Amino acid sequence: MGCLVALGCQAQTNVQNAVPTLPAAGVAAIQPGVKLTAEMARRVELMIRNRAQVTPDYVFTIGVPTQSEVPGFDQIMVTLTAGGKSSKPLPFLLSSDGKTLGQFNKFDLSQDPKDLVSAAGRPARGGPANAPVIVVGYDDLECPYCAKMNAQIFPALLDRYKDQVRVVYRDFPLSEIHPWAMHAAVDANCLGSTSTAGYWNYVDYVHAHADEIGGTDQAVGTDQTPSADQAEKFKQALAKADQTLHDLILNEGARQKVDAKELAACVLKQDVTDVNASVLQAEADPLRVVGVPTLFINGEKVDQLVAIETIYRIIDEALVAAGQTPPPPPPAAPVSTPAAAPASQPSPAAAKPGS
Repeated sequence: MGCLVALGCQAQTNVQNAVPTLPAAGVAAIQPGVKLTAEMARRVELMIRNRAQVTPDYVFTIGVPTQSEVPGFDQIMVTLTAGGKSSKPLPFLLSSDGKTLGQFNKFDLSQDPKDLVSAAGRPARGGPANAPVIVVGYDDLECPYCAKMNAQIFPALLDRYKDQVRVVYRDFPLSEIHPWAMHAAVDANCLGSTSTAGYWNYVDYVHAHADEIGGTDQAVGTDQTPSADQAEKFKQALAKADQTLHDLILNEGARQKVDAKELAACVLKQDVTDVNASVLQAEADPLRVVGVPTLFINGEKVDQLVAIETIYRIIDEALVAAGQTPPPPPPAAPVSTPAAAPASQPSPAAAKPGS
């Protein structure tokens, strides 16, 4: 919670009225359904306040203990209030003898992390649908960092792991800074619905030639309002990019022998529904994608570009967890060192003029 304005103390008594109280501070038992003594409530409050560095303007409301799932402990709910705003009730555990305060977080392990992000229905590269490792990449076709990953990291993964790894892309165009990324994503999906090879050919080409397609970034995402001349240049550049993308997708469709009329109709419609749904799902819990490229490797999130050795380690660990043997590590790159001058000859710096 952010810093809130100071309050009075009346919020402290909200939940605890008309509940029986332990008779004295010396009672060595915490009982479900029985209000904490003022002395015990203060101990709890000060422990939380000091440990979490809660500022004095927050007022604590400590609920009546209830039975918990942990033997020897009861649960108390603590709410912090300031400026007329209250936190969500925070669960704590209080031992039956009143000597120990703890927190208990319960996480659901029943879902396979691999299923956190679905690869279903997306064009794929690499291994089969039941490959032991699924890599889902959130991609923006106008993003230079995504282009680097597409050109360097993914080919290296597929070369090393072969059918052990399956790669799919999901859409996350950053339209506020990449003005034709949405158009490119829609076009890719129009072709990808009927041709996996065509989809990847298009994705590879657009990533590799984004600078030639675009030229619109300089007029987007700035704090200054563009002049009329800049706005016109931006409009022309965007129209050129849109036409280039249109031509690229139709030409690739022709190479893949897909239905030309159906592909053209999909491209002209520019239906962004599926792409927007992909973005919304990525931004929400539990994925919380905020930028690209972002990978999920059997459910493990990898934000932005990282060293390929890190990705190798994550995939190797995922393979071992799946009962598979990772391939041998790739050979280390040779380290070049400058050749030493022969001992029998002086170095150039030691040579005298005229010698």
